[in-house]
Amino acid sequence: MKLKLSLSALALLAAQPALAGEAPKKVWKGEAELGALVTTGNSQSTNVKARLHVTQNLEQWRNNYTVESLYTKSDQQTTAERYSGSAQGDYKLNKKEFWFVRGSYNHDRFSGYNYQASVSTGYGNRFWEKEDGSFFDASAGLGYRYNRLDVADVDGNISENSAIARLAAKFEYKVSANALFRQELNTEIGLSQHNTISESVTSLQANVMDNLAMKVSYRIKYTSDAPADAAKTDTETSLTLLYSF
Repeated sequence: MKLKLSLSALALLAAQPALAGEAPKKVWKGEAELGALVTTGNSQSTNVKARLHVTQNLEQWRNNYTVESLYTKSDQQTTAERYSGSAQGDYKLNKKEFWFVRGSYNHDRFSGYNYQASVSTGYGNRFWEKEDGSFFDASAGLGYRYNRLDVADVDGNISENSAIARLAAKFEYKVSANALFRQELNTEIGLSQHNTISESVTSLQANVMDNLAMKVSYRIKYTSDAPADAAKTDTETSLTLLYSF
């Protein structure tokens, strides 16, 4: 009897390291960033940028949620004001391929649009991935876009709506243990009104301590058929403090 108990105890002790090595898979992860600059004196200005991105990685689904805002005021005049949000669910067909469903909303006070919204679905593939988290995704699909204009166009239309083709790519590369490079590209091509909206966001972040990092990013957005009195190309450079969780 004592021998059986001893063997059972040894078996339990031997199993403990293996059990301890199986760390639970992290389902949620995200990053929150904030950048602010306030000046007073001869000129007064306020610049605030905030962004929250959360990823939920389940066995069958990978979901991404993003909300962000930008506000700039100079000498009592608001010069930039933008709020946007998006949600995308990727249904994993296998380790690399996925089928995505995406929705987005954007309000940019100085774009000539009251708001822009779109939904799309299609096929994607994670063509490359490393154990350190580096990866390259690309996807293509079809959808629908609805844009509400600030002012009616020459034909009296107050809105634009069209079926769209959406192309997107995302590249993340761990430059080192403390630095991450990220490039995001997407374009929505109007299939009936032929208005193409493309966006590129390039960023580099470096850890300063634990979960805190400094991030510099450059964003460029191009609208081929922009509303009257609105620029076709819009650019933005920002420096923010980022917290990962």
